[in-house]
This record gives sequence, structure tokens and C-alpha cells, in this order.
Amino acid sequence: MSPLLAQVIEAVRAVGREEVMPRYLKVAHTRKDDGSLFTEADMAAQQALTERLTAIAPYPVLGEEMDDATHRRLWDEGEEGLWCVDPIDGTTNFVSGLPFFAMSIALMRHGRSVLGVVYDPQADECFYAETGQGAFVDGERLPIKTPPEALRRCIAGIDFKRIPRALAARLAAEHPYSSQRNLGASTLDWCYLAAGRLHVYLHGGQKLWDYAAGCLILEEAGGVVSCIQGTDPFWTGSPWTRSVVAALTPGLHRQWQAWVDKSSA
Repeated sequence: MSPLLAQVIEAVRAVGREEVMPRYLKVAHTRKDDGSLFTEADMAAQQALTERLTAIAPYPVLGEEMDDATHRRLWDEGEEGLWCVDPIDGTTNFVSGLPFFAMSIALMRHGRSVLGVVYDPQADECFYAETGQGAFVDGERLPIKTPPEALRRCIAGIDFKRIPRALAARLAAEHPYSSQRNLGASTLDWCYLAAGRLHVYLHGGQKLWDYAAGCLILEEAGGVVSCIQGTDPFWTGSPWTRSVVAALTPGLHRQWQAWVDKSSA
């Protein structure tokens, strides 16, 4: 682990301990324009992470709880280095008392993540990766579990709300996997996939802060990711919304992508 990564892990654990968990089950919420929930815990965590991360390395910090114009300005300014932060992913779970939410930090350069940390403060479980160094959870290399070789035996993470209607209908009527889960926090979905707790994953459209850390963690664990269309590499095109077709192994990804392509036609 590099000194930089160690400092980021220390920072996110501290903010989770000091700003997030003391507010768990104790905070009011409002709704943003897109209908998603927002709490003072989100803003307090984002501010605390911004202060700590810029002290570690003085790059711009792009946080979820900023407006679109600010997001785009910081993206343009952060070509050589950009912190991408989701202070609390899974705010609905956080507000409702469902113990599945996380804090996500990625360091990006030239549009790609080079460092990623996803911290579950309720379980005190930290997933992390650096480019070319592998992926880990609390010191244990990922994946922890070996997935099945056949898609029909897999556990799938599926976000039905955002995928195309025809594809959702086909999945509901004739799914190719054993069972599916939708746990409500995309950043942790990536990490559970990297750990082997899930085996394949499908999402219709994630924001930059949803995938920036988790995608790197999955790739460093040996996973493969593409888009629903399947024609372009995942890291190309607009960064603001990307669909996800992912699997823990190349073999499973080939099976999963082929099924998605056929069912989306």
C-alpha cells in the first residue's frame, strides 16, 4: 500500500467515525430535484472529506452534493488530478436504517481512476485499490470467493429501475442467472462483485461518483466491465452517466454480455 492510499483510508475512516455514524438514524432528510434523498450528514461528510483530501494532495474535489455546473468546471480543471467523492452512497438506506451504505473516494487522472477507496462505516469494512496493485478489503486480496463458471449459477446485482424496459421485462420473465439482489448502494455493489459476494452486475446509468472508485476496485480484482451497448470500452465517452455490464471473471462477462446484447436487440 502506498503512503497516499494509506492516508486516504485513514481520512475516510475518520470522517465516517466523526461525521457519518453519529448521524445514523438521527438525521432529517430532504429531496433533491432528481428525487433522491439528501441529509446534513451528506454535506458534513463531503466538507470534511474535502478538507482532508486537499491536505493530502491539493487537487480539486468533485463531490456528489454539488451542482452540475460545478461538476463540469471541476472535471475540466482536474485533468492532471481530481478527487471524486460520494460522501454517502445509499442515503435512502442510511435514512431508513438499512445498514447498506458507503463512502466513496477516487483519485482520477486524465479521465481514469488511479486510486479508489470505498468504506462501509456501519460494518467498518474498507475496500481499496490502486492501478496495477490489486484490490483488497482490510488487507485481504480480492476476490475472497471464487465465482461459478456458468452464468446460470450466478448471483446477479440488478438495478431494474434504470435499465431499458424491454431488457427488464426479459430479465423478469426469463433470467439467465440463479438469483438477483438490488441492495441500494452502487459503490458497495461494485465491491461486493469484486469480493465474489455477487458474480455479475447490471445497471442502466451510474453517475461518475457511483463508479469512479468501485470500477477500479473490480478491475484490479480481475473483473471486467462494459456498457449495455457493448460496443465501446467502459472508460470512453461522457463520464457523467454510464451503463454497466460487469462480471468478476472474463468468462462470465462474455456470457453475461452476450445475453444482455441478445435481450436488448
